[in-house]
Amino acid sequence: MAKVAFIGMGVMGYPMAGHLAVKGGHDITVYNRTAAKADAWVKQYGGKSAPTPAAAAEGADFVFTCVGNDDDLRSVTIGEDGAIPAMKSGAILIDNTTASAEVARELFAATKEKGCGFIDAPVSGGQAGAENGVLTVMCGGDEATFDKAKPVIDAYARMVGLMGAVGSGQLTKMINQICIAGVVQGLAEGIHFGKQAGLDIEKVIEVISKGAAGSWQMENRHKTMNAGKYDFGFAVDWMRKDLDIVLTEARRNGAKLPVTALVDQFYGDVQAMGGKRWDTSSLLARLDRK
Repeated sequence: MAKVAFIGMGVMGYPMAGHLAVKGGHDITVYNRTAAKADAWVKQYGGKSAPTPAAAAEGADFVFTCVGNDDDLRSVTIGEDGAIPAMKSGAILIDNTTASAEVARELFAATKEKGCGFIDAPVSGGQAGAENGVLTVMCGGDEATFDKAKPVIDAYARMVGLMGAVGSGQLTKMINQICIAGVVQGLAEGIHFGKQAGLDIEKVIEVISKGAAGSWQMENRHKTMNAGKYDFGFAVDWMRKDLDIVLTEARRNGAKLPVTALVDQFYGDVQAMGGKRWDTSSLLARLDRK
């Protein structure tokens, strides 16, 4: 059992911290900007809540963060009452936020100065994956730090991999989002085409999902997409945030991402339709609009 701090009680962090408490058996202190969420977590899982990230991190062996974006991450780690200055020597900061590789390197430098370890560890699998403890975790950091952190991360994951040096986890998550964007757009176009052609979409998917066209998105989203229901997964607003990170990094490293850039624009159209909180499969709504 380790002493663990978890900062960020959103739709992902709340259940992830729960698995660390129940499955991992760790002593958990949580922090959230909206204290009511942290209090609700303590009522459900035990442990305690803290009034600031610094108070949560004090004395912890492992400090987890899972917040919205780079600025949120800087705020809870190196900002006023941030976690890193309060961390004890030898503790490890594990960041589950989907953020930039640049901020990962900033946090690595800040933790190193404190004599602490750092792992950038963005996750894939969505809210359902977090609730069921079966997330895929893409890590960046040195091997010795990863080996210490992995048994703790395992509490909420089915796959945990070290991708390379600090920042590599975030870069891998960017690839994950690139692939999802293209697959969802292709599925949306396929379903739209099938409906325009008068085909039975369920029959079509039953056949093609067993062949080379099959994907997780097809298996898990085609029914809701065909029904025009878009409240079952990762929100468009968050996907655009992720794709902005991807496209910024591509401009830096010279990668050519024409499809990703186009799909990002399509998600902008969905936002303009009022779909900011719809899930990413709502690319079909853009095609189906009259």
